[in-house]
Amino acid sequence: MKGVQFLVGFVLLALASKFVSASDPSPLQDFCVAINDTIDGVFVNGKFCKDPKLATAEDFFLPGLNIPGNTSNQVGSMVTPANVQQIPGLNTLGISLVRIDYAPYGGLNPPHTHPRATEILHVVDGTLSVGFVTSNTDNRLFTKVLYPGDVFVFPEGMIHFQFNIGSTNAVAFAALSSQNPGVITIANAVFGSDPAINPDVLAKAFQLDQNIVKQLQSRFWWDNN
Repeated sequence: MKGVQFLVGFVLLALASKFVSASDPSPLQDFCVAINDTIDGVFVNGKFCKDPKLATAEDFFLPGLNIPGNTSNQVGSMVTPANVQQIPGLNTLGISLVRIDYAPYGGLNPPHTHPRATEILHVVDGTLSVGFVTSNTDNRLFTKVLYPGDVFVFPEGMIHFQFNIGSTNAVAFAALSSQNPGVITIANAVFGSDPAINPDVLAKAFQLDQNIVKQLQSRFWWDNN
């Protein structure tokens, strides 16, 4: 009997642990404005908290998402974030926002993943081809062409992208289910790591000539540094 009770308790604990770690922790107070003060602050979820009595409206405010991002770069896109780094009041609230601008004729938000967040994208202007790829072993691609007013969801952790297939600038806004979702751009992480991954590893993984791998590493390393 005790063995059964132990097993049931263990299963419930495992399930509870899974649910607890599924997203950012729920706040246990109205808000926890992030500060860098290590003397008087209380460390919560990666940030120190300001005394709530000292909080102001500015802690919950960010201007400027109406301003287009500069897309004159190699990929032709710019992501303007509104997460806990820009809005201290987002700390512990489990949500953030980005504006994404895309240059005409191929502006690309390259394949990337958010390790801590699901993303929901809303197209404001332009025409985007978007998609995400499921995990091994299916590696199934879900893709769709989006127009102004359309919405698409990228599940947490899935590699995804957006590509401007129109002749005009495109703009989208995306909400993410984390105050600090993180981003791993696949090409930059693989070919631009510091220090560099052994070219033998990448040549075998991607089935490429080692000279091509070294060329890619030199390009992406300079992009990242």
